[in-house]
Amino acid sequence: MKAFCAATIFQVRDLSIAVPFYTEVLGFTKYFEFASIVGIELGEVRIHLSGPEAQGHKKAIGEGDMYIFCDEVDDYFRDISTKGANTFAPPEDRGYGMRDFAVQDPDGNVLAFGKNIEGEK
Repeated sequence: MKAFCAATIFQVRDLSIAVPFYTEVLGFTKYFEFASIVGIELGEVRIHLSGPEAQGHKKAIGEGDMYIFCDEVDDYFRDISTKGANTFAPPEDRGYGMRDFAVQDPDGNVLAFGKNIEGEK
């Protein structure tokens, strides 16, 4: 068996708010919608946004966390910041070998975007 991709599930309060945030602010693309679940993707990163009406909804809204490895973070940070993203922990070289930042979606789910900087200095 060879695994190709994974999809994190984020619980959200309102898909009509969450989907535009992810697509218009963060740049994800919607690739499916089924009942109260919407699949979005950015490159090979997939997230399933699950509304409170989704069958089997058991997780608390807004308690998701995800770290996304990228090839660049500074331009992306500037772009989403100008579009109104709730960014915090601005891009910085971290002691663990990554340059990264974090953003919070309207429900409190946190996404960190990071670039490996080991060997670049």
